[in-house]
Amino acid sequence: MFYFDQYYLLLVVPALILSAIAQLTVKSTFAKYSKIANRRGLTGADAAASMLRVNGIRDVSVAPVGGQLTDHYDPSSKTLRLSGPVYGERSIAAVGVAAHEAGHALQHAASFGPLVLRSTLVPAANIGSAFGPYVAIAGIFFGMPLLINAGIVLFAAAVVFYLVTLPVEFDASRRALAHLERGAMLTSEELSGARKVLTAAALTYVASALTALASLARLLLLARDRRD
Repeated sequence: MFYFDQYYLLLVVPALILSAIAQLTVKSTFAKYSKIANRRGLTGADAAASMLRVNGIRDVSVAPVGGQLTDHYDPSSKTLRLSGPVYGERSIAAVGVAAHEAGHALQHAASFGPLVLRSTLVPAANIGSAFGPYVAIAGIFFGMPLLINAGIVLFAAAVVFYLVTLPVEFDASRRALAHLERGAMLTSEELSGARKVLTAAALTYVASALTALASLARLLLLARDRRD
C-alpha cells in the first residue's frame, strides 16, 4: 500500500514522532512558566503593547482570541491576537509569547524578507499540502509521469513554505528576547524561562519542516522506484 510503504515507515513516521514530542514539549514548557508570575506584574497584552510602542508601531491593535496557544499576528487587519492564557495573564510564558507575536508585527512593518516570501507562498502552500501528495501518489499508482511530477512540484511549494517559516519564527523570538532584555521587563532568571518557552515553540516549527522534507523525500523515492 502506498500510504504505508517502507519509505513512509523509515522517513515519515520518525518525523511524526519527533513532531509529537515537540508538541508535548511546548505544551509542558508553556504550562510550567504559565504558573510563574513575572516580578513586574506585566500581562501579555502589556508586553506586546510596549514592544509595539517602543518600535514606533501605532497602527497595530492588541486583542484577545479564544483557545490556547492560538496566539498570532494578523497582517491583513494589523491585529495582534493573544489567547486567554497570554492576553491578561502576568506569567513569564505570557510575556514571552506576546513579545514573540509582537515580533511578527515588527517584521511586517519592516517588510522582513522571509516574512514577505512566506506570505507570497501561502496560496501555493495550501494547495500543495492539501493535494500534492495525493496527486503524486495517484500518478505513481496509475503510472502517469506527468501526474507524478505535478504532485511533487505542488508539494515542494508547501515544503519551501515550511522552510521559510523557520527564519521568520527564529527572528521573531530574537526580537522579542532582545526587547525584553533591553527594557528590563524580565529579570535574567525570568528571561531564561521566556527563552525556554520560545525555544520549545521553535522546535515545533523545526519538526514540521522535517516532516515535510521527509514526506517529499518519500514521494521522490516512490517516483524513482516506479520509473525503475
